[in-house]
Amino acid sequence: MCLGIPGKVVEATGDGFMRTGKVDFDGITKEVSLAYVPEVEVGDYVIVHVGFAITQLDEASAHETLALLRQLDVIDEELDPVVALAAERARAEGTKP
Repeated sequence: MCLGIPGKVVEATGDGFMRTGKVDFDGITKEVSLAYVPEVEVGDYVIVHVGFAITQLDEASAHETLALLRQLDVIDEELDPVVALAAERARAEGTKP
């Protein structure tokens, strides 16, 4: 599964196509490309899909979406490659991770 996950930009460096940043996904921090959202600043919220911030959103929407993803129990699978591998393996075997 590949979802767009909301997170808060906590650091930004570079410019243009080389612009990157650290995004905090409710306690999990990942390095992502900010090339598609040049207007985003530290403190803003973005939707990240496969390592790229693809759009900006407001804080309330980000928190609401994160809460829904947690209820569905998919956030860790999306952000942690070890959890994702275990879930994929379990699906292939027809068991629960």
